[in-house]
Formats: sequence, structure tokens, C-alpha cells
Amino acid sequence: MHLNTSLIAALLSLGLAGSACASSLVATTDTLAGALAGTAEGLSDATSSLRDMKQVRAARDDAASFVASEGAIRSARLEAALLQIRNHDAEMAKADDLALAQAILSL
Repeated sequence: MHLNTSLIAALLSLGLAGSACASSLVATTDTLAGALAGTAEGLSDATSSLRDMKQVRAARDDAASFVASEGAIRSARLEAALLQIRNHDAEMAKADDLALAQAILSL
């Protein structure tokens, strides 16, 4: 009888531990998914606003040359677009020229 009671207690403990882990996994997954969705939404908003800027869209070919040459080929059109991006968005102003040129190419 004592063995049965110990076995039942062990199984109950295991079941409670398993459901606690499952709850933790669900909470972690929900938090991570929410953070990723927020990041994707912010990036999408930034890209959409860049897409609306004619000067930035006009610099797309120049951005491709800049990226392909690893920054050696710079044009006045690209410089103007980079300046416009930096003046428009404080967060993007922190990015280096290569990152911004790649963002222009993604439009």
C-alpha cells in the first residue's frame, strides 16, 4: 500500500511539473511572438515611409552601386537620399551609410 501511495504522489508531482513547464513555454512563446510582431510592424512602417519618398526611390540604382562597391562609389543623389532618411527618422539616423543603402535597395 505504501508503494502505491508513493507512486501516485510521484505521478502527481510529475504531472504538476509538466503543466508548469507547459505554462512557462506558452508564456515565453507569446512574449517572443509579440516582440517579433512589434519589430516587424515598426520595420514595415519605416520601410513604407521610405517608399513614399521620391528622392529615396530615385537613389535606388546609386544605392546598388554603393553597396556593390563596398562604399567606394558615392553619388550626390545617394548622399541626398541618406540625408533625407536621417532627417526623417531619428532611429534610422543612427545606422551607417551601408545599412541605409541596403534599406533603400529593399524598397
